[in-house]
Amino acid sequence: MAETSAQQSKRKKLGMVLLSNMLKRFIKKGTLRVIESDGVLTEFIGTAEPIATICLHEPDLPLKMFRNPELHTGEAYMNGTLTFQGCTLKDFLDLFSINRGSMASYPMQKILRRLSRAVRSVQQHNPIGKARKNVAHHYDLSAEMYSLFLDKDMQYSCAYFENGNESLEEAQEKKKRHIAAKLKLQDGQRILDIGCGWGGMALYLAQRANIHVLGVTLSEEQHRIAVQRAKDAGLSDRVRFELLDYRKVNERFDRIVSVGMFEHVGVARYDEFFGRVFELLQHDGFALLHSIGHMSPPSVASPWLRKYIFPGAYSPALSETLAATERQHLWVSDVEVLRVHYADTLVEWNKRFQKNRERIAEIYDERFCRMWEFYLLSAETMFRTGAQMVFQMQLSRIREATGLTRDYMFETEELYRQQDAEKNGEQG
Repeated sequence: MAETSAQQSKRKKLGMVLLSNMLKRFIKKGTLRVIESDGVLTEFIGTAEPIATICLHEPDLPLKMFRNPELHTGEAYMNGTLTFQGCTLKDFLDLFSINRGSMASYPMQKILRRLSRAVRSVQQHNPIGKARKNVAHHYDLSAEMYSLFLDKDMQYSCAYFENGNESLEEAQEKKKRHIAAKLKLQDGQRILDIGCGWGGMALYLAQRANIHVLGVTLSEEQHRIAVQRAKDAGLSDRVRFELLDYRKVNERFDRIVSVGMFEHVGVARYDEFFGRVFELLQHDGFALLHSIGHMSPPSVASPWLRKYIFPGAYSPALSETLAATERQHLWVSDVEVLRVHYADTLVEWNKRFQKNRERIAEIYDERFCRMWEFYLLSAETMFRTGAQMVFQMQLSRIREATGLTRDYMFETEELYRQQDAEKNGEQG
């Protein structure tokens, strides 16, 4: 039976009452101004600044935002039913971020997080077939679209802003160099790159030493481009790429590197992942894992991010990661935490995305553009003021696999820096 206008009005009023109750407890810093679909303005004031004003163009939106603010706020922005007045999406997300702690303590949010924790093993269930489907959802998007906001080498992970004033290309080059230095490469070694992306890391490593690299990915689009890049670089004899799940690899390697893939494994499969790392390493080999994580206790992924950007993904707490390495009898020989590097990376990605927004809208549509900018900007706030960070973890089967000190990393990084400078000078 169709809902009457009186019933709609009652539901709308209830939604705003509930949302207002939550926002009163949520806004401790700054001011949030909410303009409802009928033009009614309500202010939620913690402090005078900063200020953000949102316009809700759908009567049911307040109730949806009360039930699940992270999911429905993102969806409303994508759909154009939430807009801003006198401010930007970034202003609103910054206001949200600095008040994040009070949101988590709200009773409704506690219930949602408990429910999400209870089913997170299902949300992060990534068996071989489903893992490929989840990867395709994100990584098999238009390669042209990615090229319009990534660096020239198509590095889709945290860059390394060593000095803070690097270009995106320089910072991504430094990221590859930083990781390569930790791998202690030597001629004749065999390297496995788990989640090789478009091939940039594997090709960089092959240029550092006379080694053989196998890169595996579940993305058909990335695999196609990586194979062509190896051919164009004249490295097909030493660098090969396969469309293959790492769990199906049956060789052994002197080194394993994985950059930006571990976030897609899922907590329930951490033992499986590290068990395979143990099995795939030579007795005296070691691995370098580069992953997004968070400094807070174990939690759950953003419902909006999980639904629209990275299905099945989760950025772990170090406690979850380390517990799994212990159960699989791996030595953790080194850990480095990068705190704001990814925030700076996301700033650069968003600049390029906005510069090329018109073309990206032609490839997809305006809704996709709003979805992607919500992703880039919300991720930046999580790394800038939230709990998100990036860690690099070195793992080995035996204690003697790596050096007794970290000195070799710094020495090797300086050597690679000189080699890269000479190479870039010749190219210039």
